[in-house]
Amino acid sequence: MLNKKLIWVLVSIIVVCAIVFGVVNKVTQTKFENKDNRKIELTISAAASLKDSLIEIQSVYEKSHPNVKLRFNFGASGTLQQQIENGAPVDLFFSAGKDKFNKLIKEGLTSKKESVDLIGNELVLIEPKNSNFQVKNFEDLKLNEVKKISIGTPDLVPAGQYAKESLENMNLWSSINQKIVYAKDVRQVLSYVETGNVDAGVVYKTDALTSKKVKIVETANNQTHKPIIYPVGIISDTKNHNETKEFYSFLQSKKSMEIFEKHGFLSK
Repeated sequence: MLNKKLIWVLVSIIVVCAIVFGVVNKVTQTKFENKDNRKIELTISAAASLKDSLIEIQSVYEKSHPNVKLRFNFGASGTLQQQIENGAPVDLFFSAGKDKFNKLIKEGLTSKKESVDLIGNELVLIEPKNSNFQVKNFEDLKLNEVKKISIGTPDLVPAGQYAKESLENMNLWSSINQKIVYAKDVRQVLSYVETGNVDAGVVYKTDALTSKKVKIVETANNQTHKPIIYPVGIISDTKNHNETKEFYSFLQSKKSMEIFEKHGFLSK
């Protein structure tokens, strides 16, 4: 009788231990699975003109990297630069202007070793597709029929900086600066032209190609402005350095370059 009771006690202990071990093992396993499957969110501050290209690249990248979520903050390069200087949590900066990018390098906010001049662009004059008055070239901007011309704010928007420089070198700026309507970024310039709120605008070629409501009148001679270069680099205090570096490398891959070129960017 004692032996039977002892056996039942031992069996009960074994069963309880098995249950406890199973629960602990399941919790531990789930914990590791959640850790392994958690999504790393990367924040990329990028020039507004890169939006279409980067959204397409995002689709490709996230399919092959299911543990990574890309979050883009699009805007004027100067505005994005200031946000980073003020401590905005950013992993990667993709600028449309070298000067904005180089300032962050000088301040130690990004590293020259982990940055690259990736792509280029062209500057074009555009007008609404159904404009009543047809602008034929940059010289026509001086005509009385042209009342409003939009460019990005030069201090913040590289496209606006290039536009002003180009117009100055064409000896047009002093004649038309009273007609200028400044925009917060290059996409706002495009919107102003699309809606007919201005008679013409100066944008990147890549932006003009995204719209069926505008037409390219003329491409600015690249001798009239500094080379249009888009540098990209890793922010020094990123908390996701490995994942950021992997995406940074992917941006330089053949697949990414094909996407950039499809959208009108120039390879460097």
